[in-house]
Amino acid sequence: MTDRQDVRLTPHCSTVPVLDRVRAVLHDTPPGSEPLEPLAQGLTDGVPQPGAGETLLRWEVLATLGAHDLQVARAAEPHLDALAILDEAGRDDLAGPGLRWGVFAAEGPGVRLEARQHDDGTWTLAGTKPWCSLGSQLERALVTAWVDEERRAMFAVDLTDARVGPAETAHAWAPTGLPDIPSGPLAFADVPAQPVGDPGWYLRRDGFSWGGIGVAAVWYGGAVALHRRLLRAAGDRAPDQVGLAHLGATDACLHGARAVLAESAADIDAGLVTGPAGQVAALRVRQVVADAVEDVLRHAAHALGPAPLVEAEHARRVADLQLYVRQHHAERDAAVLGRALTQPPEATR
Repeated sequence: MTDRQDVRLTPHCSTVPVLDRVRAVLHDTPPGSEPLEPLAQGLTDGVPQPGAGETLLRWEVLATLGAHDLQVARAAEPHLDALAILDEAGRDDLAGPGLRWGVFAAEGPGVRLEARQHDDGTWTLAGTKPWCSLGSQLERALVTAWVDEERRAMFAVDLTDARVGPAETAHAWAPTGLPDIPSGPLAFADVPAQPVGDPGWYLRRDGFSWGGIGVAAVWYGGAVALHRRLLRAAGDRAPDQVGLAHLGATDACLHGARAVLAESAADIDAGLVTGPAGQVAALRVRQVVADAVEDVLRHAAHALGPAPLVEAEHARRVADLQLYVRQHHAERDAAVLGRALTQPPEATR
């Protein structure tokens, strides 16, 4: 693994303009040196949509961002996901030039965002949506809201509307990881919204699985950065047998994660990651990559000891990655995968 700004998922060495541009920008932008959201949005220009024949390049861009700065990647990934959702829904007309997008689809206890359709066919949203990352810094978002007691739909909303604002919360946002990605709740007071797909479409669409794999590509990039730190330590002082074992183990972990990400990109472009089979594929890939990330975190901690954890950059990378990878729900997601495998074979091929 060479110390490069890009993160190749295959052994090719060809020049790719969009990746070269991302690499050049990151080379001139040390982590934390530029305003986060404008930088992240600018890095997403020209990134191909998933399933359009260049999904591997999309994964490589996301992994490259993750290896450079997980906070930049955490801001860029949902913007890219939102544009992909709009494309899949045939609503590119909503995207607009220069707009910064987020995707708010999580639910939480004690809060609820509801959608109401009026007699003239328009919709408004009212209530509270939890986990709205960068909600105060974005112009637009795709938001899921309840249309009745059992169904949710996705809506495009203007976050600059005065009827959108921070919601009161009993818990202060004080993370040790991703500190520049505030993810508190937003309150909506009859905010105009435009539907994107019918109720349930957001979860049924093939792109839901593809987006989940894209997040795993970012996790992989974050783990690559830790492996690079191990390589630098080995260059500074010859490692003993234990250090070599940790270095070899992290390399093997990353090789496995890289392989499943590359395979997933090829399968998506071949039309194989669709429907229930796509959901299973995404669960598998995310499980493999999350396991690899957690193993790399452990090996890096054991190999490097406490000294790097008081280095600002390394300590930040570790904290960011530990929080980010918790988007994978560990044994709970493994149980979801196991349950899916008990379904009829045609549902999991």
